[in-house]
Order: sequence, then C-alpha cells, then structure tokens
Amino acid sequence: MAIPGLTIIGESINDSVPSTKKLFDANDTAGLLDLARSQDEKGAAWIDVNVGLRPPAFMADLVRRIQSVTAKPLSIDTPDPVLAEAALRAYDLGRAGGRRPILNSVSPLRLDMFDLYPIQPFMPILMCSERREPGESRGRVNRTAEETRETARGLLAEAKRRIPDFANCRAIVDPGIAPIGGDLEGQFKRVLESLALIRADPFFAGVHISVGLSNFTVMLPSKTKGGEPVKGPLESAFLTLAMPLGLDMIIGSTARKYEVLPAGHPALACLEDILRLEGVDTLMRLRRFYG
Repeated sequence: MAIPGLTIIGESINDSVPSTKKLFDANDTAGLLDLARSQDEKGAAWIDVNVGLRPPAFMADLVRRIQSVTAKPLSIDTPDPVLAEAALRAYDLGRAGGRRPILNSVSPLRLDMFDLYPIQPFMPILMCSERREPGESRGRVNRTAEETRETARGLLAEAKRRIPDFANCRAIVDPGIAPIGGDLEGQFKRVLESLALIRADPFFAGVHISVGLSNFTVMLPSKTKGGEPVKGPLESAFLTLAMPLGLDMIIGSTARKYEVLPAGHPALACLEDILRLEGVDTLMRLRRFYG
C-alpha cells in the first residue's frame, strides 16, 4: 500500500535495472509484460518505459505491447528525442483511458523535447538538477536551492511559452536526487530546501513534484550487519521529510512498502542528523545507521 497522497510511477521496466536488462538482452518480451502487469496490480499510477540505447522501432513496439496488457498510462523515459518521438507516436490514448503519458524528461539542455508535444500531448518531467548559463553549451550542476528553483522557473516558463494553454497541473518538477551514500556536497539538503522554495512560490501553484527515489539509496547495502533492511527505511524517511514540503510523486518500486515514519525512528533520526552535518561527517553518520 502506498502512502496516501503519493503517486508512484513504476520504475521496473528500465534497462539500467540489472534484472530487467537481462530480460531486454534475452529479448524476453513476455517477462517485460509480466513486469508491467505486476506493477499495475501493485498500484503504480504510471508504468515507466526505458529501453536504453535500443532502436526507436523497438521502443514503439514495446509501448504497444505494454499497452496491450495494462490500461495504466506510460512514462516515456529517455533523453533521446528520436526514441521519445517513436514512443509518443505509438502511444494509444484510448487504451490509457484518455490519460496522457509522462515524458521523462525535459531539461535546460533538452528543450527540443517540448517540440514533440503536438505528436501526443504529455506531462513533462522538468529536470532541474542542472542549468545552462548564457553563452555556454554545457550544463552546470545546481548546488543550491535557489539555483534549482530558478531552473524550475525557467523550464515551466518555457513550457508555457511553447505549449498553448499549458497548465501548471500538467507539469512535474524534479529537483534531482543524489545518492545519499556519496553525498559530500549537501545535495540532500539542497533537494529539501528546493522543495520548500518551490512550494512557497505562487508561480508553481498546482505543479507536481517528483524524484527518482531509488537513486537515493543506490550505493547502500540492502541490509545492516544485523540483518535489518536499509534502503526501504531510508527511502521512507526521505518521504517523511519531503512530502510535507510538496513532494507528491516518485519514480519508485511497487514492491517497496513506503510509509510515513514516526518521530524517533532510526532511519528518520539518521536523515535528520545528516541535515545538521557536513562533508564526511554525513557519511560517517550514515555508516553508523547501516553498520
């Protein structure tokens, strides 16, 4: 059961997931469709589809096949506009009950993704972890909440400029979440502070906010030395802190039991301590939790 008010985009059909990559490499379409059915049954509101570097025809065919076994809308997950276009052309709005797909994602370096909107209207994920400075061709990583908010403002303004009658409720802002296991620069603090700034800014009224939650614990062991789970509790602790600040969506696992943790829970206490620490001290506190 998900936390009330939290929408889950099921993450499993993704070439970067080792078990799913094996299915892709073996051309095991039946196994991929089983993942779609399972995530549907377990409460995913959208089904993410990421085929890695495979051809556009493969992406289009997989979109059609997934839509043959689930009525849930899809999240088209690729940085490649050619793959995204193939998926959007293949997407059947009727099979999804009229619900639009998500396009993951549009960033300051991928504004041409907005040009795909006439093919199939979508809900864009506005990726705000990096920005582009005037005159520069490469992106810069956002290291402050203010930089993240300004990137989000620019992307939302661009969506409104390029798409007629675009409404805030169609936008999903993603501040970008970094692995807590290697966070020496305070990216966890930046994300929470960004949520607070975005929530307080009337310009963003009505937007959704999401993160790829599994990225938060990707570098950590699955269990403590005593055999207790590590990743699930820390992800729930993140949600406990982030949802009151406006987070209402995640790309996450339908197999995970997310919950709001009570005050004093060890995982929540760990993250609360990390917010007060800097540099290597944050990693030492994290290690105390899972060690």
